Amino acid sequence: MTKKSTRAATVLTALLAFCLGGISLAGQSMDKMKARIQEKTLKNGMKFIVMEQREAPVASFHVYADVGSAQESYGITGISHILEHMAFKGTTTVGTRDFAAEAKILDELDRVFESLSLEEAKLRPDEKKVGDLKARFAELQNQAKDYVVNNEYFDLVMQQGDTGVNAYTSYDATQYINSLPANKLEFWMAVTSDRFLNPVFREFYKEREVIMEERRLSVETQPIGKLLEDFMAVAYKAHPYHHHVIGHMSDIQAIRHQDVKDYFKKFYSPSNLTAAIVGDVDAAEVFRLAELYFGRIPSGPRPEPIRTREPEQWGERRAAVTAQSQPVLLMGYHKPDVRHADNGAMDALANILGQGRSSRLWESLVKKEKAATQVACFNNFPGEKYPNLIAFFSMPSKDKTVAQSLELIDREIEKIKREPVSAQELAKYKRMTKKALIGQMKSNARMAALLTQYDVVQGDWRLVFDELAAIDRITAADIQRVANAYLLAGNRTVSEIVPEKK
Repeated sequence: MTKKSTRAATVLTALLAFCLGGISLAGQSMDKMKARIQEKTLKNGMKFIVMEQREAPVASFHVYADVGSAQESYGITGISHILEHMAFKGTTTVGTRDFAAEAKILDELDRVFESLSLEEAKLRPDEKKVGDLKARFAELQNQAKDYVVNNEYFDLVMQQGDTGVNAYTSYDATQYINSLPANKLEFWMAVTSDRFLNPVFREFYKEREVIMEERRLSVETQPIGKLLEDFMAVAYKAHPYHHHVIGHMSDIQAIRHQDVKDYFKKFYSPSNLTAAIVGDVDAAEVFRLAELYFGRIPSGPRPEPIRTREPEQWGERRAAVTAQSQPVLLMGYHKPDVRHADNGAMDALANILGQGRSSRLWESLVKKEKAATQVACFNNFPGEKYPNLIAFFSMPSKDKTVAQSLELIDREIEKIKREPVSAQELAKYKRMTKKALIGQMKSNARMAALLTQYDVVQGDWRLVFDELAAIDRITAADIQRVANAYLLAGNRTVSEIVPEKK
């Protein structure tokens, strides 16, 4: 061995020792973090997970409703997202000047809308009746508006120091987020339990118009939005991952106020809600207040699991969207859900192939061949809870084509099937992934999100603390095996934007 190589070996040994020491320390830290977590399930079925984190006098609150667009059926696509919007409209006491008077107008609004819908659905609608009903509907909306206190929920929580009020809907879940000073724990309990106990879906018809405009801006006028919607519709022929979270326009237009009430009753029972609170709080006090405030909410059964499973794909599928755009490639291969034993290796495969500027696809398509300006690969798309996709994205360079991008991606896929990834690539993936996970755990808000996600989707919040060891167990052989198992031409959907000819 030369002097130079001896020095390199010494440096490598030192680095390995440092890394292994870091892993050991991280493991010890994980055990300490886990020990600070307690859980309690109320009699009505709602679960609370509390992590005491005393570094600063703040706390993050995360409520995970186990309902996303995957729970929707034909005719009500987009309703999960509508409910998320409605959650900010207030309750019988928040957002109203006089709920008793307002409720009468809201009920009349629903009756007029129902009559209008039935009349318009007739083969020969009575135009005069339609006109009269529309006029009455507009009149009632104006009357209802007089009782609304706009944005009162936002004003309440922000006045109390909320720096993280938010909510979002995905294919798998709807999640509600707050970050408050720790001494506002009881305030959060009171306001948030009221949202789930006494919701009032006021301004429903007005908000539908807002969501329809959101769809126009994000899907119908955006080439990428159109591509994504058509790609999912072709990739999934049976499972409800096939429709966009925002829903179909005709469904948004037709969803009734009663539909939202029924959907809320079915999917927002306490047994379908999980809350995580991370910060400067006392677990015993959290559980006492949870019983006091959330324990008031009547119990209900957990919704029936989705019955439909995506059937085996019998051959490559294709989709094309014509738009005023540069060409774009979006491709996906079917794979199991996040709980499957192969998911970790699939994460590593996606990372090594197409995440970051040192990834194989970036080196090949962008740097070497100049065939694309952007390229990426991502695992667990569009959700994690059900069998999903490993997806590939490429934006060809000027005067380059989707076909060229596809050919180069296929070349890299075949290479990773034939030859194990290098030790350096695997080590880099493990180092960066573990660093990212530990970084998430340092944030109260992100830790709360991790705890709810692991508890609902993976089945136990404790599994998040096993992730470092699970990442370490991934081998080059695992990555090569899953590439050969799932990255098959007959298992994929290839979609593209075809530029509209001028």
